[in-house]
Amino acid sequence: MTTRVYPFTAIVGQERLKRALLLNAVDPGLGGVLIRGQRGSGKSTAARALAALLPPIRVVRGCRFHCDPDRPTTWCSECQARAAAGEVFEVDVIPTPFVNLPLAATEERVVGTLDIERALQTGHRHFEPGLLAQANRGVLYIDEVNLLDDHLVDLLLDVAAMGVNYVEREGVSFQHPARFILIGSMNPEEGDLRPQLLDRFALVVQVEGLTDPHQRALVMERHLAFEQDPEGFYAQWRAAEDALRQRLMAARERLARVQHTPEDLLTIAGLTTAYDVEGHRADLVILRAARANAALEGRDAITAKDILLAAELALPHRIQRDPLEPVSFELEDLAAQMEKAQRHARRLRRMDDAAAQIQAKKAPPGPEPKPSR
Repeated sequence: MTTRVYPFTAIVGQERLKRALLLNAVDPGLGGVLIRGQRGSGKSTAARALAALLPPIRVVRGCRFHCDPDRPTTWCSECQARAAAGEVFEVDVIPTPFVNLPLAATEERVVGTLDIERALQTGHRHFEPGLLAQANRGVLYIDEVNLLDDHLVDLLLDVAAMGVNYVEREGVSFQHPARFILIGSMNPEEGDLRPQLLDRFALVVQVEGLTDPHQRALVMERHLAFEQDPEGFYAQWRAAEDALRQRLMAARERLARVQHTPEDLLTIAGLTTAYDVEGHRADLVILRAARANAALEGRDAITAKDILLAAELALPHRIQRDPLEPVSFELEDLAAQMEKAQRHARRLRRMDDAAAQIQAKKAPPGPEPKPSR
């Protein structure tokens, strides 16, 4: 019997945190979430609750990497070999995997190991899966990610970006799919991530303790009820959990249809330029997060609100600032910069349209049609 997880919909407040997690659930390729906050602020509770909220997945029976039977292009080498041999796969349905990466984990424990001696003796590769294999198509959670070795963090971020784990030892190699929602948490008082690693997380949320006495009392009330009767407490929230799960599934299906305009792109570019953000990762993250937010709200086109909500999560940790300054920034200032970026984008679009019209008038006429015989 599985241990019941605290319901996602029962979490009190923390709207930015819940939004960041849901956007990654809609678009698992977004790039993950880093949750910054002091101890006891509910970081791990939210991560586990998201994994429990996600719908079950269809997997190839017997596959050690949770391969999707409906997407042959993403199969591991073992499933490809089985299919090439003519095997018809049976399918299992399992809960979305949740893997908690311990701080003491070695690189081999994370990426897996190749048995070189066995390969040399038999001529067959033998790969022992690691935590990345277990996390494929699920959630990989790293508590106190700032205390993890930088090399290991870099490796995890690379794999998360590529969606493939590639292991090579002594000329023998093996690869398998490793697509997962990466969630990291940390207490800034215990040290920060290097800026280069911080930038690799798509979204960052600063979690603070609730200040409203009624909300704090509600947190205590719900947690006591959950500890005393997890099943009974979950039963009270089952309808809300099922409704949000259905909403997530619909958003995933809608995501590919969500449209954006050239003016939206100019607005995003103007916003990142206004904050002197280096590189282009932030622009792409804001666009993807805005599309995910539109899909989650049941729309087929992004709006200024989607861009603003995405920028609130994608920009703070990428702004050049004094290391001692807090990560969060004022939403009012972001909204003001957003309005400026929109006005500038509209001017640029008008200029582009005018230039296109002038160019069309200057274009030489096409060839005269040949007379028909």
